[in-house]
Amino acid sequence: MVQGTHLNGFTLYRISLGTLLAVFAACSSVAAQQPSDNPPPQSSSPAAQTGHSEQPAEPAQPAKPVPTPKPADPQPKKETKPDDADESKLRVSVVAADTGKPVANASVYIRFPEGKTFFTHKDKEAEMNFKTNQDGSVKVPSVPRGKILVQIVAPGWHTYGKWYDIEKEEEEINIRLDKPPRWY
Repeated sequence: MVQGTHLNGFTLYRISLGTLLAVFAACSSVAAQQPSDNPPPQSSSPAAQTGHSEQPAEPAQPAKPVPTPKPADPQPKKETKPDDADESKLRVSVVAADTGKPVANASVYIRFPEGKTFFTHKDKEAEMNFKTNQDGSVKVPSVPRGKILVQIVAPGWHTYGKWYDIEKEEEEINIRLDKPPRWY
């Protein structure tokens, strides 16, 4: 943090230690990257440092050019990713059974087996939660192929749940919700 104080026409700056260290680190890294204009010392022997040398100093060798990194390809290579044959995209549509109108803001739960747990060796299930839009639909990006459980919970509607066997790359599931039974 830098703060300025005016005193007798001068501005005095108080700089926090963290800011000072950050500026110093940035300057030292820039200085390390720039080539030096001063030639390196000819020799580092004690005789050369005192100026009493019996052998003539070797001529300075030209500096070796620093290899420059190759520019990045203007068009990055596309990764060739094989199609996920074990995953599917779902579209779930939820409508009222009696009128056929879409049910908005219904909770959609998708559950599928993910593997076995280490200690109990039971199936571990993954769950994804979604809400339907105003059209009563929701798009599920990717689920594994096989058996999945689709559950729908909406206020004012009977709860729905059913296991589906997913085999295609893209599947559409249409669900019709009933009104709950009347209690007297």
